[in-house]
Amino acid sequence: MQNLFGNPHSNSSSSQLSTRQIEDVRLRALRFLKADPEYFDLVFVVNATAGIKLVMEGFREQEGGFWYGYHRDAHTSLVGVREGASEHRCFGHDEEVTDWMQSLSASGASPHFGRIGLVAYPAQSNLNGRRLPLSWSGHLRFSCQSSNRHIYSLLDAAALLSTSPLDLSDPSQAPDYTVLSFCKIFGFPDLGALIVRKESGQPLVGRKYFGGGTVESVACTSETWHVRKQDSLHEQLEDGTLPIHSIVALGTAFDIHERLFCSLERISSHTSFLANHLHKCLSSLRHANGFPVCTIYKDSRSSYQDSSTQGPIVAFNLRDSSGKWVSNAEVEKLAAVRNIQFRTGGLCNPGGVASFLHLEPQDLRHNFFAGQRCGNENDIQEGRPTGVIRLSLGAMSNLQDVTAVVSFVEEFFVDHRCQSKSNASLSRANANFFVEKIFIYPIKSCGGWQIPPGLAWDVKPEGLAWDREWCLIHQGTRAALSQKRVPRMALLRPSIDFKGGVLRVRFGGELPPSIPQEITVPLAPDSTPFKNGRSQCSNTSCSSHVCGDTVSAYSYTSPDIASFFTAALATPCTLARFPPGPSSTRHSKLHLRPPRHQPSIPPSRSEQPIPGAFPPTPPPSPPLSNVSNNPQRLPILLSNESPILTISRSSLNHLNNLIATNSPQAKPVPTSVFRANIVLAQPDSATPVPYDEDNWTSLNILKTPPSSSSSSSSSSSSSSHASAPSDPSTSQPSTKLDVLAPCRRCQMVCIDQTTAERAEEPFVTLAKTRRLEGEGQKVFFGVHCVLASDGGEGGGNKTIRVGDRVVPGRTGEVEDGDG
Repeated sequence: MQNLFGNPHSNSSSSQLSTRQIEDVRLRALRFLKADPEYFDLVFVVNATAGIKLVMEGFREQEGGFWYGYHRDAHTSLVGVREGASEHRCFGHDEEVTDWMQSLSASGASPHFGRIGLVAYPAQSNLNGRRLPLSWSGHLRFSCQSSNRHIYSLLDAAALLSTSPLDLSDPSQAPDYTVLSFCKIFGFPDLGALIVRKESGQPLVGRKYFGGGTVESVACTSETWHVRKQDSLHEQLEDGTLPIHSIVALGTAFDIHERLFCSLERISSHTSFLANHLHKCLSSLRHANGFPVCTIYKDSRSSYQDSSTQGPIVAFNLRDSSGKWVSNAEVEKLAAVRNIQFRTGGLCNPGGVASFLHLEPQDLRHNFFAGQRCGNENDIQEGRPTGVIRLSLGAMSNLQDVTAVVSFVEEFFVDHRCQSKSNASLSRANANFFVEKIFIYPIKSCGGWQIPPGLAWDVKPEGLAWDREWCLIHQGTRAALSQKRVPRMALLRPSIDFKGGVLRVRFGGELPPSIPQEITVPLAPDSTPFKNGRSQCSNTSCSSHVCGDTVSAYSYTSPDIASFFTAALATPCTLARFPPGPSSTRHSKLHLRPPRHQPSIPPSRSEQPIPGAFPPTPPPSPPLSNVSNNPQRLPILLSNESPILTISRSSLNHLNNLIATNSPQAKPVPTSVFRANIVLAQPDSATPVPYDEDNWTSLNILKTPPSSSSSSSSSSSSSSHASAPSDPSTSQPSTKLDVLAPCRRCQMVCIDQTTAERAEEPFVTLAKTRRLEGEGQKVFFGVHCVLASDGGEGGGNKTIRVGDRVVPGRTGEVEDGDG
């Protein structure tokens, strides 16, 4: 049984094998850092953060608490230690650290009131790769010895060790505690370590908690006491059973890493060369007007030609030719299409980001209440970025990777022309349109169902009838699924069967023999039983997450329904419903407001609202904002942003012509990839006017008389909320839609709605031609709409039918009743 590993807290042969393997790998890890086991011990932890937390737990138990100091460039995990300290300080600059250490030996009185202290800093900033002085640990120890103080050092070496060696051969100069991540070095296993100077171990063993394997004896009944193990530090700090197989895998990782790369010294030399080249290339990029493309965040004390001061990371933001910042979310969308991987946002480095982006605490507070969160699309606030782009190079990176990144930035974000890339200058002739197609998407992010010609379809304040009433939710997280992460959702094709009173869902791919290709669920919003008496829909609502909103939806409890969708998507999920009515609590996004009709003289371009901009919102208390009233928000069901999405056939044809010119091998893009509700087209005899929708403020849909054949094809609703096609005989003269804003696009438009396969188009061409002026340089196609407050001419239900004539209201026009 040479490969049978048992719990190391035993004397069986399998347990002893585990113990030997663990201790062998522990020794090898120490030698990897040139740490003599005579002076250092290694504690296995889940990751670097777990090591930091272990140190904090020990110091927190000290009598009188502890004083804590941390550097501005510290990772969030180091910053979080302050919450366990009695007193804390953030060092804003290196000079503050050195001045403070000098004051320790020069001052007679302790500045920390006699408490034990801990100072933490990163060996390398995870924001921009700047490498901080490793000599601080030794200087701190010398200052404390000369003044008889007890202040310890904690070094976060996780970022540094991914591409550079760390030498702990001199115990007098080494940090008291060093945390690292083996995952960041080798990629696998997911394991970390805390390296402890044995002379500095006492604060850690004073913690009150004890776990399995750390004690010799425990009394639990009439008396409560325990005796800790004393043989080694790691035996006192490694709670419970260690991840045996991960530690064994770590030994293999050492072997493979050495065979592939020889040493971290060679990796450091390789990555430093690449980083210097990348930095030079990005720094040299210029727009046609000479304005720099990249703003690079590099510390003045670091140099890409000196690996002791700078690691292989380049942090930057992009600007357009007018100096406006480009949204990092938009950059990341395009990078995903080109399969380029990098990180954007705050990067878990709050102090560094705030310093380089000049964000004061009041700015951070304002941005938070305005809706900005790390990773969302609201990353430009009041014309300023809230995060950065980070390019990290590693052992596997090469010159081709650097060239690919630079070419990517040059292709999409360097303006080689002096004029705008926007199509806003296209013809603004007063073209008329008609309704070519109408689609609804009964299940959010699944396939669309085309409304048959001749049926007059209800238009409601929350959108078209039956549009996005259902969604698929993950059975664990309860979050709504999206094609962005699950492209196979495009193969689920719902349809409305009014005669049967059911929603039919058919899967366009292969399913196991035990799973049917189609299922049905009732249209009626109340709970309808199966033939065997079980209920399809639960009687109680569940909390689900949709596009950042928490909603109360009804989850279907039938195992047959869950099995069907789980098998189709290879994801544990089930169906949920969010029917319209008083319980509908979602609203359109804040950047989509009901339009305010412009005066007859259009405002200048600089005075117009920025397309897609995120307006300020009132905070819970002053003085963060002077907005007195909430902007009007529109009810929606499960759509992403607005009740109705409309696109123009003329714009799509224009886009396809551009794609054919730039990428002859690419296929023409169908309307389905844009997942619009309404497709408008111009008469064949008319001159095409692409992107006329950029100037629309409203759409007046004039009813066409139904033919006898279309009249006979309409059917009545089986649902109590009267959202089936209306009786054509009662059609009203017009239905009016207000145009809210252009539709922001992402890489989801690259998913083929027939095959669920991803491609580069149309997003690549859109990014080059439809990045309209405004905050973030976002990509737009189509417009968001909503039923106007007056609904149009005449009373009754408002409807829309294929063939209806559409007269757009345009910017600068004075509409009846508004003048």
